Amino acid sequence: MINRSWERLSEEEKKLAKEELILFFERERGEKIGLIAAEELLNFFLQSVGGKLYNKGLTDAKKALENRFDELKFDIDDLMDF
Repeated sequence: MINRSWERLSEEEKKLAKEELILFFERERGEKIGLIAAEELLNFFLQSVGGKLYNKGLTDAKKALENRFDELKFDIDDLMDF
């Protein structure tokens, strides 16, 4: 089964994220929100930007691998000159 990008967090990661949202609202905004509101906020953000962030991470990883591969090709070519 393939999870949608916003469902890729483990239950523990979701739990911690909800706790962080609750603390953020309390500290930064002086508002108390409950677990249900935190879960709704988390789901909203994961659905709205989660896929974009996931894809950005994959794109960055792909670029880093391509750069490293290019460096390795250069190193091999450099060895062949001897």
